[in-house]
Amino acid sequence: MLPEPYRLHHRADFSRTVRRGQRIGRRDLVVHALVHGYDGVVGVSGRQSDAAVAGSLVRVGGPRFGLIVSKAVGNAVIRHRVARRLRHMCGQVIAELPADADIVIRALPGAATADSADLLRQLRAAVRKLDIARPSATVAGAG
Repeated sequence: MLPEPYRLHHRADFSRTVRRGQRIGRRDLVVHALVHGYDGVVGVSGRQSDAAVAGSLVRVGGPRFGLIVSKAVGNAVIRHRVARRLRHMCGQVIAELPADADIVIRALPGAATADSADLLRQLRAAVRKLDIARPSATVAGAG
């Protein structure tokens, strides 16, 4: 289970991360990432957003994760299984990410049949490729 401070809940947070953050696609996942700065929202590319949005942000806890698992992935049982597996993987990569990051993970249909180790590998590769991982983070078992 992913603790409460590490979850995205509001639609505005999902939209902001998907629209203003950077995106990288993998075989079974699409990862959107947005890193916030102290003086406002700063995307991965370092661009400053408007101050009105930045003033409404209150950060508690570490990096926050949101999941999008559509009906294209499968029926309700399969979607919930994929979401549980992804939440577990998010808990494993928390230490590798800065506390001011929002991550949205969109599962593609292949996530339903992919094994957990492969999904974790894809998630870690996406985080590395987006260049938001902490430089001091040690990644055990990444490939």
